[in-house]
Formats: sequence, C-alpha cells, structure tokens
Amino acid sequence: MNPSDQADLQALLEAFQTYLQVERNVSQHTVKAYLSDLQMFFADLAIPVAQISITTVRKYLSDLMQEGKSRRTIARKLSALRTLYRYLADFDPSVAAIAQMVKSPKLDRPLPSFLYADEMFELLIQPDLSTPLGTRDRALLEFLYATGVRVSECVRLDVQDLHLRQGLVTVFGKGSKERVVLFGSAAQDALTRYLTVGRPRVVHVGDQALFINHRGTRLSDRSVRRIVDRYVTQLALTKKVSPHTFRHTFATHLLEGGADLRVVQELLGHASLSSTQIYTHTAAEYLMKVYESAHPRA
Repeated sequence: MNPSDQADLQALLEAFQTYLQVERNVSQHTVKAYLSDLQMFFADLAIPVAQISITTVRKYLSDLMQEGKSRRTIARKLSALRTLYRYLADFDPSVAAIAQMVKSPKLDRPLPSFLYADEMFELLIQPDLSTPLGTRDRALLEFLYATGVRVSECVRLDVQDLHLRQGLVTVFGKGSKERVVLFGSAAQDALTRYLTVGRPRVVHVGDQALFINHRGTRLSDRSVRRIVDRYVTQLALTKKVSPHTFRHTFATHLLEGGADLRVVQELLGHASLSSTQIYTHTAAEYLMKVYESAHPRA
C-alpha cells in the first residue's frame, strides 16, 4: 500500500471512529477493538480499500480459520468489516454487497456461570464494615447482585441516579438506552450505610460518582474486578467469578424464583429476548440438580 493509500485509509478510519462514537454511540471498548481489527485487516492485505471484494474478505476469513482463530474472534473481525462497509455504503452503494454477503461463523453459546444462593450470600458478607472502603465494597457487591447491571453501567452511575427510598436506579446501558432497575432492602441498607458513613470520609470534593476509589474519585471497571477478585480469594471459592457473574446470578435466581422471562429481559436491558433465553437453560440445570438430590424417586 503506497503512502497516499495509507493516508486515505487513516482518514477513513478516523471518520469511521467519529461515526461509531457520535452516531452509533458505541462503547469505547468496541471502538478500540473494531479499529484494531480493521488496521490489521488492511495491513495484512496491503491493498487499497476500494479494491476489497467479497473474494478478498472470504480469503481473509479462511486464513484466520487456518491460523486457529476462535469463531468468536473471527465473528468480531467480520463484524468490524461489516460495520465499516455499511458506513461506506451510505456514500457508495456498490460496496454494500460486502457487508451483506459474508456470513458470520455460528457461535457456540456457553452457559453462563453463576453462584448458588448460599455461595453468593457468603461472598456478600466478606467486606469489613468497620472501614469506609469496606462499606463501599459491601454496597457495591450487594448492588451488583440486586440489580444485575453491567460493570460498565455501574461505574458510570452518579449519586443522583440513585433513588434510595424507592429502591430504584436509573441506568444508562448500551447505546445510552435508559432503563430503571429495582433493588431490594439488603442493597438499600448497604447503600445507605455507604452513603452516610463510608463515602463522605473518602470522596473528593465535588465528585458525583456513586462508587469511588480510595482517592475519592470514580471507580473504574478494572477496580471493580480487583475488588471482586479479592473477596473471591478471601472466601476461597473454587469457581471462576467475575463481576459479570453477579449479572448471571441475578438473572438465574430470578428465573428460578418464577420471574417472567420478559421481565428479566427488561431488567437486564437486553434488546432481544434471545439474549435472555440462555439463562433458562442455566435455571433448568439448577432445578434438575435440586430435583435429583431431593426427590425420593429421582
């Protein structure tokens, strides 16, 4: 690829980045992944954007498979290409075929991991409530389990998003879609203690973040993962547990308790019911284990 082609590509990717961020309101994580995938795609092919064809894309995907790339990785790279060419099709309809004709590989959907109720309750009581950060950690863990929010949603919350007396929180999910999520008395009590006793002793003046770090400023996604890891290690759980496990557990326990699938979909902020249906398999597995262990004729 000659220097002028490289300059054109760089300009295109910058415009595409703006499109993703401003018009599509895509998360920063997805933007970064898409741009990285596209840069690698064009670097590997070393040909101008205008010369890309369906055959070129198919050959690229075939090479990725031969290299042993996972179906999920290949699907993400193809998603980046499709999104780019859909963007380009607004200016040049002739390239729309590239976005339409190549199918994503079928992905295996592993069942989400979750904690049983006794495991979750043990995990929730690990933080030391005699310290400000201990009250934060207890409130954070209770909140994640009570609401099923994504970590990215949780760390973006400000104090004013929380309606403590009503047991409600306004969450901004993917694509900045707003939804109202409920939480119960246990999370309400933990949040009240944190907001009245713990947070005021740590918060940086003027910071509105709901969950703050030891410096008094907003917690990051990575910090939440470290907090969860610390208490999982402290409890010596053998399961692999991440902040997202709280979301899986939230959904699974609701369905086990008889919640309607569409209600769970609404609470999780899933655009499609198919995204929520995977939890029905997890709940069914749990019910089968209970049946087998409890029924005399199982």
